[in-house]
Amino acid sequence: MNVLFVTLDQFRGDSYAAAGHPLVETPTLDRIAREGVRLERHFSQSAPCSPGRAALYTGTYQMNNRVVSNGTPLSARFENVATVARSAGYDPMLFGYTDQGLDPNQAEGFDDPRLDNYDGILPGFSVGLYMPESQAGWIQYLRAKGHVVENGWAPALRGEPERPAEDSLSGFLTNRFVEWLEKQESGWFAHLSYLRPHPPYAAAGGFSKMYDPADVELPISAVDKDHRHPIHEIALAVNASAAPTDEGEMRRLRAQYYGMISEVDHQLGRVISAIDERGEWEETLVVVTSDHGDQLGDHGLIEKLGFFPQSYHVLGLWRDPRDAHAGTSISAFSENVDLLPTLCDSLGVPEPVQCDGRSLLPLMNGESKEWRTAAHYEWDFREFWINDHTRRWPGDRTLSRQNLAVSVSDNISYVQFGDGSFKCFDLKADPTWRTECDDATRTLYAAQEQLVWRQEHLNRDLTDMLLRPDRPGRWPEGF
Repeated sequence: MNVLFVTLDQFRGDSYAAAGHPLVETPTLDRIAREGVRLERHFSQSAPCSPGRAALYTGTYQMNNRVVSNGTPLSARFENVATVARSAGYDPMLFGYTDQGLDPNQAEGFDDPRLDNYDGILPGFSVGLYMPESQAGWIQYLRAKGHVVENGWAPALRGEPERPAEDSLSGFLTNRFVEWLEKQESGWFAHLSYLRPHPPYAAAGGFSKMYDPADVELPISAVDKDHRHPIHEIALAVNASAAPTDEGEMRRLRAQYYGMISEVDHQLGRVISAIDERGEWEETLVVVTSDHGDQLGDHGLIEKLGFFPQSYHVLGLWRDPRDAHAGTSISAFSENVDLLPTLCDSLGVPEPVQCDGRSLLPLMNGESKEWRTAAHYEWDFREFWINDHTRRWPGDRTLSRQNLAVSVSDNISYVQFGDGSFKCFDLKADPTWRTECDDATRTLYAAQEQLVWRQEHLNRDLTDMLLRPDRPGRWPEGF
């Protein structure tokens, strides 16, 4: 089988047609959903990019991989989607980025320039196209075509509406993949890591005009100040996280986000066409997800942060032509940490012991199996204070309290903050997360569920080994 592993950065789980969105046009994603399995309640395990991707790539929760912000290095002890692909006989090829910083223990001294940023490439990947945060290769391409482009990735992306869609960042990546594919034999593994629909909120070419802001729905408003948690207040006070207060501006922002989705969907359609033209579409396993979502104005916020589900509920699509489950969907809670063990199961290779997730194949096959009753995710916000060098472990442990963990079940959600405070929302009474649960028994049950989840997933590197003569593997078989 070929493997096409796709991430669409900052893609909300409710923002494509197959998920029921009434406005956004996504024919490619809809096709993959029709031909595969759609994960209805699929969640990323953290935000922003590096933490979300660390969980996705390694199958581990943040409490175990400890990548807590953009810039936190990923320990080299973890297996990942690329090393697993290699164990299955592939040469996994990256198009885009992985946002995983170098383990300092692997550095060539303190002055190793790879320690200066988190823009590294996940170990195990070969590189078809590396797209660092600077987007230098794409910017050079634009200038060679005669476009006037400001320096910096953000200004270049903000100029996308003024340029033809074929010159978009997503188009640039797609072109390089198609060129690479033409030279490959069957049995390839490619990770396409698209930046869009990540901000700036500016869609490429005609896609920037595809949706009339007047047709765009307005976001969920924030609760009044007396009912906000302090971290919600802090998020609202950060300029980059506060949503526009002007209704017209908010509608335009959402319209551009939807335009970015339709544009990257179009580019993904080109990928599928190229595979189809080779006669390999029925030999290609496709996985599509995102590292995290986007608040998109809900609860007064944009970008990805906090405890609300819009930042963590993401799209999840699994399409394996060998399976007879085309057009089905799974309503059970699934998580990005499940994708690595599912891939191992599908490719017939051992699942890394580190994995916190579980293979989804039994659910897809309709097998009766004990499964999680809630989704879980974490957010660590120590980055707001991490440059305060007066805070030092172990004497000052306040940084380690700047985090939260969330459990989301059918009718209740529970948020535990590192300082001991909590929020509990009654989703049965109000699915918008603005009505707190006033039933102490239900709140206690939700808190206990999260505690049991944490206990079950404690790090187990050496915990299943006993140092004694009859330990597994101690004696040769038949001794």
